[in-house]
Amino acid sequence: MYHLTALVTLLSIAMYFSTSVNVAISRSKTGVKVPATSGHPDFDRAFRIQMNTLEWMPIFLPALWLFAIYIGDAIAAGIGAIWVIGRIVYFIGYSKAAAKRSAGFMIQSLAAIALWVGALGAVVLTLV
Repeated sequence: MYHLTALVTLLSIAMYFSTSVNVAISRSKTGVKVPATSGHPDFDRAFRIQMNTLEWMPIFLPALWLFAIYIGDAIAAGIGAIWVIGRIVYFIGYSKAAAKRSAGFMIQSLAAIALWVGALGAVVLTLV
């Protein structure tokens, strides 16, 4: 069973949902009307946070699950939790200023890479 990995998956979806809500709130505060995707620096940052998170989820989620299946639930969930924390740090930093997004981006990037490399290595080892 993969209870911990499932929990991290749900947390990552909740975190992504919060970025969507943040975009809606930012639209209201800044007056950027639908369907515009830019127009005010605060809105632009909120929109990029959401889109960047969405761009990373197809990298993160399959790697998370493959890692859990081939290596282990607890380790996958631990690294996955680091990814979620990195996305939160990214959200907080980028919300303040674009230049403050780097720490969160590095945390989540390293976690995603660890999951992907670990899953790849485990899959290759099962083939040889």
